Amino acid sequence: MLVQRRNNILSSEITDERTYLNRRQFIQGTSGAALGLATGAFALSSATNLRAGSQETIPDIQTSAFSTNEEPNSFSDITSYNNFYEFGLDKGDPSRHAHELTVKPWSVKVEGHVNKAAEYDLEDLLKGITFEERIYRLRCVEAWSMVVPWVGFPLSTLINRFEPTSNAKFIELTTVYRPEEMPGQRRAILSWPYIEGLRMDEAMHPLTILVVGLYGKTLLNQNGAPLRLMVPWKYGFKSVKSIVRMRFTNEQPRTAWNVAAPSEYGFYANVNPTVDHPRWSQARERRIGKFFRQATEMFNGYGDEVASLYSGMDLRRNY
Repeated sequence: MLVQRRNNILSSEITDERTYLNRRQFIQGTSGAALGLATGAFALSSATNLRAGSQETIPDIQTSAFSTNEEPNSFSDITSYNNFYEFGLDKGDPSRHAHELTVKPWSVKVEGHVNKAAEYDLEDLLKGITFEERIYRLRCVEAWSMVVPWVGFPLSTLINRFEPTSNAKFIELTTVYRPEEMPGQRRAILSWPYIEGLRMDEAMHPLTILVVGLYGKTLLNQNGAPLRLMVPWKYGFKSVKSIVRMRFTNEQPRTAWNVAAPSEYGFYANVNPTVDHPRWSQARERRIGKFFRQATEMFNGYGDEVASLYSGMDLRRNY
């Protein structure tokens, strides 16, 4: 796949990454420094739309032991080269059109096999949450990847609050449906709204997070503001964005890409270099900003942590 650059800025001229890494090294090198816990939700304002200057700093972010030691992509890469078909098919469409989406107020409806089903205001939902910075690789099925310093918290934190019953075998997550604000939804690209899902053991795994920011600040719309999923051992299409509904069900959800092209996009979507996409190989990937391809790792490099979830499964059949 040819990586298309959306601007003429050279990587050497982008300072966000260097500033960020220097800050990170300082924090990691400070012994005995206790990082404070977040005691309330940060403000999610309608200004959090398109430009870095409009983002809000997230206070009291903890570092995470789950982070990769790989160098993150630049802020420019992460916010200008995106898959978010609700805004268009081109990788630059989200950054061009995402400002049209209103992200405040925002609420999340919780339904299904839980004791605390309700519609929750997002700011109330985030009260008392401890936010962590996790540097995860986002691996896309088109054989490209980038490394992103996400800010988020374990999905299990909210699941436990909602008190799922024994009938909750899966969690289904849904993206907002607003064709008046999301031009891609005016076309029959997929069956809207976008739906994704996980088995409950996958959802409860400590690597699975809900993301509220990147590079220490609130998410931009093109990256899934104000709330998105990140499952680092799966392909990027599992990471549903701009979440407005969580439904707990005893049946495997009918997910957007699996419904659209079941021979190409399986429900599990685990990164598996031995299983080719019908139209290209998954054995190698190209990091955005790099020229040469590199070998794709099984489970995106998280095999030690997650392989046991699929013990006894045929991962070529359950792709």
